[in-house]
Amino acid sequence: MNLQRAKSQLFKAAVIIFLVALSTSNLLWAEDADNKITIGETITIKSEVLDEERQMLVYLPAGYEGASARYPVLYLLDGGYHFHHVTGIVQFLSSQGLMPQTIVVAIQNVDRNRDFLPTYVEKIPTSGGAEKFLAFISDELIPFIDNNFRTEPYRIIVGHSFGGTFTTYTFLEKPDTFDSYIAISPYLHWDEQLLVTQAEIALKSSYSKNKCFYMTLGDEPPYIPAIEKFISLIDTLAPEKLDFTYVHMIEETHGSIPHLSIYHGLEKLYDGWVLPKEKYEEGLTAIDNHYQYISEKYSYDIQTPEYVINYLGYNYLNKKEFEKAIEVFQENIKRFPKSANVYDSLGEAYEKNEQFELAKENYAKACELVEEDDPNLKVFKENLKRMKQTLED
Repeated sequence: MNLQRAKSQLFKAAVIIFLVALSTSNLLWAEDADNKITIGETITIKSEVLDEERQMLVYLPAGYEGASARYPVLYLLDGGYHFHHVTGIVQFLSSQGLMPQTIVVAIQNVDRNRDFLPTYVEKIPTSGGAEKFLAFISDELIPFIDNNFRTEPYRIIVGHSFGGTFTTYTFLEKPDTFDSYIAISPYLHWDEQLLVTQAEIALKSSYSKNKCFYMTLGDEPPYIPAIEKFISLIDTLAPEKLDFTYVHMIEETHGSIPHLSIYHGLEKLYDGWVLPKEKYEEGLTAIDNHYQYISEKYSYDIQTPEYVINYLGYNYLNKKEFEKAIEVFQENIKRFPKSANVYDSLGEAYEKNEQFELAKENYAKACELVEEDDPNLKVFKENLKRMKQTLED
């Protein structure tokens, strides 16, 4: 390794340490009682399996409180360290339509060596509690989250270092606990490559549902032999319904690798999620077919979103195909009858088609449905006022 590269990696490590310290000290904060910025909430569960209380940080997608939608869940190990930047990744990717809005459950550490490592090794006295920790997650935490939040039956687990070891252990031990796995710099040489040996027996030739496993490694030579053996086993067996990806991020250190791994891991997991632009030219049936395809890929029902149908309507509206636009907005209302925005869009289509009475009715309905604190309320009222004035004139 040359001197310049060594300096670069030391700098990256220092920056990561600083950002981690910064993020963990500002996980939940408020400017004052009336004007606060919140990125999550803290919940505590009394675990019978672990015989202790466990604390979680929970991030809910924007609009969760005012909606009825259900969301996939990302379970994040080393939660106190990674909550801040991971919720940012999830918020950004979902806002760009590159993945669905997602709940993040970040599990705070009590004793990560105990919880993440599957066997006892003398040099780490508390090691060997992964079996119990997995039972806590599968039998207590997941049911609690499903019972208290609106969740879809699609779960992701993310773990770094020993957390990556636990993520891999979970995939081998109870693969149906999660649908997708992101293992970052997993310590697979733990206990004389125990998990590599286990993989020889535990890897399935086929999985009951589609699985995604995304594994990364930085510039970490000691990790390479065990990881290469693990990859070779997967390549040899080539399990059906397993989408396995390994990325060697040679420019990253053990400390700098988590953020990029999670960002690119979620991109890989949701490859194919984005609706191709040409589908808008093909119409609503083609769009519905796309969401049927991804429903089958992710093994839960994914409805065509309201905003996608609305975009199609405006596509017709901008081309002055008013009747087609009206038909699409009407269909959106059938599917999302409580959405003020859809009524406003239909009102706009009627207005441009010079059906002013119908435009007024739909603008009025939008005003009736919108929440008082919704920033669109002012626009909806202005639309209604303008249409009333048009009819009077």
